[in-house]
Amino acid sequence: MSEQRDPPVHDLTPEDVARGMAEGKVLLVDVRELNETAVERYPEAVIVPLSSFDPSQIPDPAGRQVVFACRSGRRSVTASQAAQATGLPYDSHLAGGILAWKAAGLPTES
Repeated sequence: MSEQRDPPVHDLTPEDVARGMAEGKVLLVDVRELNETAVERYPEAVIVPLSSFDPSQIPDPAGRQVVFACRSGRRSVTASQAAQATGLPYDSHLAGGILAWKAAGLPTES
């Protein structure tokens, strides 16, 4: 049974996201909880926990693409859909989350 995504959320690879961040084109928004981000986090990500998610807490991306991220890629889809429901054009997430990010050999901070 495939997941129905309404509104649609675009999957981005860890490499795409890392490149976009390095080029100043991506604002990564980590929607994991503070107890998770305290242990390990994405470098330079903005933290907006899903449990109290308010899309207005996302800083102005200043022309960058907003990309949501979490642990495995489920909560980031939820966050993207919630943001889109408020009229924001934030329709991308990091597929596979921090698990895929680390599997790709990309750095994390602790």
